[in-house]
Amino acid sequence: MTDLAVSFERTAEQRARDRRAIRVWLYGVCLLIFAMIVVGGATRLTESGLSITEWKPIHGVIPPLSVAEWEEELEKYRQIPEYQLINKGMSLAEFKFIYWWEWSHRLLGRVIGVAFFLPLVWFWARGRVEPWLRPWLIGGFVLGGMQGVIGWWMVASGLVDRVDVSQYRLATHLTLACLILAYLLALARHLALAPLDGPARQGGGRYSGAAAVLLALLGVQIFLGGLVAGLNAGLTFNTWPLMDGAWIPDGLWLMQPAWLNHFENVLTVQFQHRVTAYLLVLAAVWVAVSVWRNGNARALRPVALAVVGVLLVQMTLGILTLLGHVPFTLALFHQGFIVIVLAAMVEFWIRARLHTGNAARVSTFRR
Repeated sequence: MTDLAVSFERTAEQRARDRRAIRVWLYGVCLLIFAMIVVGGATRLTESGLSITEWKPIHGVIPPLSVAEWEEELEKYRQIPEYQLINKGMSLAEFKFIYWWEWSHRLLGRVIGVAFFLPLVWFWARGRVEPWLRPWLIGGFVLGGMQGVIGWWMVASGLVDRVDVSQYRLATHLTLACLILAYLLALARHLALAPLDGPARQGGGRYSGAAAVLLALLGVQIFLGGLVAGLNAGLTFNTWPLMDGAWIPDGLWLMQPAWLNHFENVLTVQFQHRVTAYLLVLAAVWVAVSVWRNGNARALRPVALAVVGVLLVQMTLGILTLLGHVPFTLALFHQGFIVIVLAAMVEFWIRARLHTGNAARVSTFRR
């Protein structure tokens, strides 16, 4: 019996080390995705996204290395509507500025792919990935591949009949990036907090449903923010709290059919982004108050309050960005800070799922 106990203890110790290594790897990938989201925001704000007109997943990692190659890239850019209607006469130096932003964005995407795939193969080959975790990691890899395809699908929408990318595709691209980050972060946090002998999913505590609703609402808000960015809706109606002089402005339903207003009417798109922000904050406050009043949920109080706090910061950044007519730095902070909001909500969701009503149980989880 003693030998068996020692053998089990060693196995548990090894599994703990494996989990620690895997979650450090996943945290690193999440940081890269965070950088990708920020650089993507800068690419959008500098209107650089259409500067590279071809999709070369392998060869595209090498930028132009000579004047002739730079001229060749600029000539390709001259063929698309954005150059002909907006940037006609752009110098090579000006083109290089927008090119480097888009090239950096694509390079980060490739780096993320390698940073995920190679360690996954190494951990798997060495038998360090628990069976329940394997399909989840494969799912993360598939999502990453989809993101690359959607990124080119987005760029392609602006190369023929438009001077910018489709707001639908931009919003999809941004939302999927945030989904992938939340997905991988949730896996990492589960590995940190779940018992070694527990299954991949614990069933959830009282607040797991509320946390899931908050995450879903945040996903909708991120998509709406993508629509705002895609339509440059932040450059209009730059007052707060009133919009166009009213709490509920006229003109929300001018387009026909009516559903089109939610995606193409600049006024409606910005208005619904505002309203969803209010709903998110109110919902988070309601959940936090409920957690605070529940004596059995003391361990969830700090993270519930943190969710409210980061949402208020994010809303403030959004308001300041709007009032300032979308200044570069503030707008970039607003887009980047959504990752902090996501992280707080994921943490609340994971802890709520694992919470059993016993504060001592939660407090002993491995950090």
